[in-house]
Amino acid sequence: MATAVDSVPSVGARTPGHGVAKKEQKPQEAISISKAINSQEAPVKEKHARRIILGTHHEKGAFTFWSYAIGLPLPSSSILSWKFCHVLHKVLRDGHPNVLHDCQRYRSNIREIGDLWGHLHDRYGQLVNVYTKLLLTKISFHLKHPQFPASLEVTDEVLEKAAGTDVNNIFQLTVEMFDYMDCELRLSESVFRQLNTAIAVSQMSSGQCRLAPLIQVIQDCSHLYHYTVKLMFKLHSCLPADTLQGHRDRFHEQFHSLRNFFRRASDMLYFKRLIQIPRLPEGPPNFLRASALAEHIKPVVVIPEEAPEDEEPENLIEISAGPPAGEPAVSSLLPPIPLDPPMAQRYISQLKGQVNSLEAELEEQRKQKQKALVDNEQLRHELAQLRALQLESSRNQGLREEAERKASATEARYSKLKEKHSELINTHAELLRKNADTAKQLTVTQQSQEEVARVKEQLAFQMEQVKRESEMKLEEQSDQLEKLKRELEAKTGELAHAQEALSRMEQGGSELSSRLDTLSAEKDALSGAMRQREADLLAAQSLVREKEAALSQEQLRGSQERGELQGRLAEKESQEQGLRQRLLDEQFAMLRGAAAEAQGILQDAVSKLDDPLHLRCTSSPDYLVSRAQAALDTVSALEKGHAQYLTSLADASSLVAALTRFSHLAADTIINGGATSHLAPTDPADRLVDACRECGARALELLGQLQDQQALPRAQPGLVRTPLQGILQLGEELKPKSLDVRQEELGAMVDKEMAATSAAIEDAVRRIESNQPASPFSPTPPPLLPRILNSCTELMKAIRLLVMTSTSLQKEIVDSGRGAATQQEFYAKNSRWTEGLISASKAVGWGATQLVESADKVVLHKGKYEELIVCSHEIAASTAQLVAASKVKANKHSPHLSHLQECSRTVNERAANVVASTKSGQEQIEDRDTMDFSGMSLIKLKKQEMEIQVRVLELEKTLEVERMRLGELRKQHYVLAGVMGTPSEEDTNRPSAAPRSGASKKPPLAQKPTVAPRQDHQLDKKDGVYSAQLMNY
Repeated sequence: MATAVDSVPSVGARTPGHGVAKKEQKPQEAISISKAINSQEAPVKEKHARRIILGTHHEKGAFTFWSYAIGLPLPSSSILSWKFCHVLHKVLRDGHPNVLHDCQRYRSNIREIGDLWGHLHDRYGQLVNVYTKLLLTKISFHLKHPQFPASLEVTDEVLEKAAGTDVNNIFQLTVEMFDYMDCELRLSESVFRQLNTAIAVSQMSSGQCRLAPLIQVIQDCSHLYHYTVKLMFKLHSCLPADTLQGHRDRFHEQFHSLRNFFRRASDMLYFKRLIQIPRLPEGPPNFLRASALAEHIKPVVVIPEEAPEDEEPENLIEISAGPPAGEPAVSSLLPPIPLDPPMAQRYISQLKGQVNSLEAELEEQRKQKQKALVDNEQLRHELAQLRALQLESSRNQGLREEAERKASATEARYSKLKEKHSELINTHAELLRKNADTAKQLTVTQQSQEEVARVKEQLAFQMEQVKRESEMKLEEQSDQLEKLKRELEAKTGELAHAQEALSRMEQGGSELSSRLDTLSAEKDALSGAMRQREADLLAAQSLVREKEAALSQEQLRGSQERGELQGRLAEKESQEQGLRQRLLDEQFAMLRGAAAEAQGILQDAVSKLDDPLHLRCTSSPDYLVSRAQAALDTVSALEKGHAQYLTSLADASSLVAALTRFSHLAADTIINGGATSHLAPTDPADRLVDACRECGARALELLGQLQDQQALPRAQPGLVRTPLQGILQLGEELKPKSLDVRQEELGAMVDKEMAATSAAIEDAVRRIESNQPASPFSPTPPPLLPRILNSCTELMKAIRLLVMTSTSLQKEIVDSGRGAATQQEFYAKNSRWTEGLISASKAVGWGATQLVESADKVVLHKGKYEELIVCSHEIAASTAQLVAASKVKANKHSPHLSHLQECSRTVNERAANVVASTKSGQEQIEDRDTMDFSGMSLIKLKKQEMEIQVRVLELEKTLEVERMRLGELRKQHYVLAGVMGTPSEEDTNRPSAAPRSGASKKPPLAQKPTVAPRQDHQLDKKDGVYSAQLMNY
């Protein structure tokens, strides 16, 4: 295995041929599956199983295995199904952990294969039925407790952690492990039961085919035994001993079965080269003593290392060469072996123990190495996956960063636009404020210009006024000039003074003109400033218009983006609506698929009612009642699931689950109803078949409505309840009735019948031994009669010993099971078992009496040898019935039970001797009649030949008719034994039998029947014999 694991290429390595190797792996695994699972009666080869297991580790699951295994014709071959279960067990134990979850999806396929072969009488089929139950239990256990791998290899710390501190969890885990162990042991017992215990059987391919899966069973059982011991000690430390009495009894039973299984397996040559089986101690651990836990030794199973089958193993150590020079020999390193035989034996046992421990440690190291290699491969694969995920995450990170950058750029752009918009708004407001200030300044400037104009006008008016005054003064002066001229001389000084005043006035006029020029320049500057302000205002207004246009464009773009987002939102809502509708459609499709599958199952079940091959299948009314009751219980769940689905159409899981369970149980009820009708009387059988047909019709009508979406709300699952109740009622009516004996009389009746049986046997033995039957023997018996009488005598002695042993075992059963109750109360409590015991004892006593009567008739030449043969067979069947009735309540380890079984085998052997001696006597009598054809002519011989052929045909026809009559008689016998004296509806037109009372028509046990002997040797209800197979103990 290690070599195969080392040769597996690295999963995480990205080589060029990796994809090709992965494609080639599936066909190789398919070839291994086809070679491992075939119809040849030979064990599965290890190399094919190893490749399948490695395939599960490569693909981390069992998808490929199930994709090929689901197409195998498992129902056609029981050997194919057996080898499929073996390979699946190995894949569960050693495959990838995900195999467990993959197998969970195919539980129904595994269960169907087991149920199919469980109903057929096939030797491998019975093993497949037990094996599938083990696999289903294994899958359920490991899914419920994921701490335990499928190989069951965990440390004690993991076991403690899984058990926890809650005593209820520990109790439940222990019970589940007990159930797990029961399934494992049941499989081993079934395999050993079909095999001869001879050693040579394990060397044959047919025996090895059955024994090969027990290797995995041994591995599982060793771990389960260790875990149950640990959990039992932990339970006894938390709970009182009386509470755990049932657990201890169950553990002791499993311990003895497991020890016997290990012992028988270790004795077989087949297992000695494949597995080292541990030996369990002589007795189970004492859980009442806590210190006994330290004495417990964990059983270790060792699988020897095997070389690959396709390669030649190489010698790692040169055996022929001696030790190198300078190194001491191995014998020199060993301590001297003591010569004392006890000491030597003790030393040998110690060395064997050390060798076993070292081998176990080596095996543990090898498993750890193998596990490490597998884990390494898994880690490599996971590393490759992580790298791929890292690359993908880096790509996703780049895309996310780019998206974030775009989003941030868009956000920045939006923020800038928002800032620009706010800035434009502020600028617009500022410009509006400046415009108002400019308007105010313009108004002030205009006011100042008007004031300047007024001042100029005033100055002009003053100048004109001054001019006019000057002119007036000039005129006055000119007028006065003459006066002044006259007075010139006199007033020269006044004239100079006047000239000075005039010059001053002219200077004042120039100042006024310069001031006027300054005001005009200021006016021009103010008008230029006003024009500049108007130009700035116009530029600001144009800028505002541009900003308003950009803002309108941004608003338009925002509205477009808003429209796009609203469109995307509407698209998402439509997608969500589509997904919601798709979910509803998928839920309905799942419901319709489940309903169609259920319809197919029910149609198949209804078709079985008309299938002629199904006539050979039979069932008991008790099992039919249990199936019908289970189907009735699912109708309520079906109604609840239907109501929930109508309330919420998006969840059809509860309805699908209820529908699946109902279809299987209803189909099972219909099939078992048909099988039960094959053994029922005609009228109840017809009514039962009609009820099954009605149940199938209503169920199919319901399934048809569930597949129609419009008719689904109108479906009424409760309508199926009525035919199921009818089937349940008919099953109750067909159940076997009890004997017409009150329960308080059962105890006395058992003692009476057993005493009568013992007396009848004693009388028969005395009559045989004394050779004095009721009718005296012939004085000169033929030579073969002593031999027949001796075999009858030996048979009577064996029957007497059997009855005595059965009486002792019965007393032991009553004493051990009644407790504080009386013997009569015990018989009344176990009335079914008591009735079966009474019937068996009556049958044994009557058979012995009938054998003596038949022997009398044979000796007197009034009877037939066939009567002795039939009586011998009847005695063998009656003793088997008595042993079965006694074995039901007896302890498995009871010495009386073992003695009773030995006595039963002795009776069978003695009955066989009677049959053999009787047939020998017949042959001797037939040999006496020699055929002499010497005196016959050819015509007479031909005529006699034709007459004999006619006689042969007549006898064959008579034989066929008698056999049909025998079958009808046996069927009526079983019906009467099941009804136990209760008349059916079809017997109402027949004459009623006498009531079962003290004056019953059944003859006493120790006497012969008063009716004449019949040639067909059939027994009916009047003979006092009832079938033990229909009694429920």
